[in-house]
Amino acid sequence: MKIIETYFPNLTEEQNQKFSKLKDLYLFWNEQINVISRKDMDSLYEHHVLHSLAIAKVIQFTPGTKIMDVGTGGGFPGIPLAILFPECDFYLIDSIGKKIKVVNEVASALDLKNVKGEHIRVQQVKEKFDFIVSRAVTAFPKFVNMVFKNSKAKDQNSLPNGIIYLKGGDFEDEIASYGSRISLYECSDYFKEAFFETKKVVHLDL
Repeated sequence: MKIIETYFPNLTEEQNQKFSKLKDLYLFWNEQINVISRKDMDSLYEHHVLHSLAIAKVIQFTPGTKIMDVGTGGGFPGIPLAILFPECDFYLIDSIGKKIKVVNEVASALDLKNVKGEHIRVQQVKEKFDFIVSRAVTAFPKFVNMVFKNSKAKDQNSLPNGIIYLKGGDFEDEIASYGSRISLYECSDYFKEAFFETKKVVHLDL
């Protein structure tokens, strides 16, 4: 938990309490339904929570912003972002129902009224959002094709509406065709841990 406080020193007491509860909640639910590799549980705050919050180093969502987290798994990046931005609405979806059960149980335990988890494929979602976020669920062009229909036209944030993608490694080929619509942010510019050396936040203006 200290790693979160280091990079986000201005959290409210309520936010601190919610972040601190994540470890026990995920330990419990991971025993029932494996959503995080067991060897990775020891690094939950660095590899999952802080990685999710890299998005918050790139953009501070304005109140009322609607965000869809596609392929959320156990709730990343959606759950940490929902704690950080309580005045925004988060719709977390996954095609695997048991993962969404974990999302909804964690959200309920933390009293996150701004989170809705649903077992659904993104192709079935008709609603529109300011941003679609994800942690590298598939090749980037394929992801863009799946979600561009869900992007709202009217911007209300510092970045234009579109996709915010957490991605690791080299994927220049995947984004070459998007030209100036793509912006890359190095996670290592914000976090000093070795884990973030190759991690990026990708924004695509839709």
